[in-house]
Amino acid sequence: MILIDAKGGKQRKVEVPAVFVADELELGGKRNAIFRAVFRELSNRRAGTASTLRRDEVSGGGRKPWKQKGTGRARQGSTRSPQWTHGGVVFGPKPRSYVISLNKKERRSAMLAALSDRFAGGFITVLDPEGFALAKTREMAVLLFGNDAKRPRSLRTLVVYAAGERDGIGAQIERISRNLSDVRVTHTGALDVKDVLGHARVVLTSQALEELTATFQEVR
Repeated sequence: MILIDAKGGKQRKVEVPAVFVADELELGGKRNAIFRAVFRELSNRRAGTASTLRRDEVSGGGRKPWKQKGTGRARQGSTRSPQWTHGGVVFGPKPRSYVISLNKKERRSAMLAALSDRFAGGFITVLDPEGFALAKTREMAVLLFGNDAKRPRSLRTLVVYAAGERDGIGAQIERISRNLSDVRVTHTGALDVKDVLGHARVVLTSQALEELTATFQEVR
């Protein structure tokens, strides 16, 4: 794992915290938990407001269109039957909740497995925020990607700062990263499995790494 300074220079390699060290077999056993966690996160984002009208909710249609027999046409009881234009909808959606519950232990286990997978693949970088004084978007882009001319457009990056840094370096990072389309900024309190696995690289501040390490010490 690489530790970089606030100017983007590579400082040194540091050891991955023991809590995030896992072998491939152990991570393979957590795939089901990761799937359920991501499925829950996506489902819980759904508004569930889609709604259609059944035949008894559509206005009109109280009069029989034509008499039952003698016309040569199929019998019809209402112009609001589903086969009619402007009729009711059969088995259409109604407002509902898509919220899925998942116990705290399984959620934390899935997050730990996702972070361990990112650490194992070398996709996590730690940022030492000491002396962080960047004020421009271009400077943040150079910090994350180096030379702009060689910047890989597919390298989607997630920057995570500690929840306690929201009023300090966190707000500063969010402001100067706002116009970087391939960069998302969040804090440890809002981090989810989908974001960890959905980005090619994760950049953690030193304090964010400490918070995550302390949080997951008891999971194992």
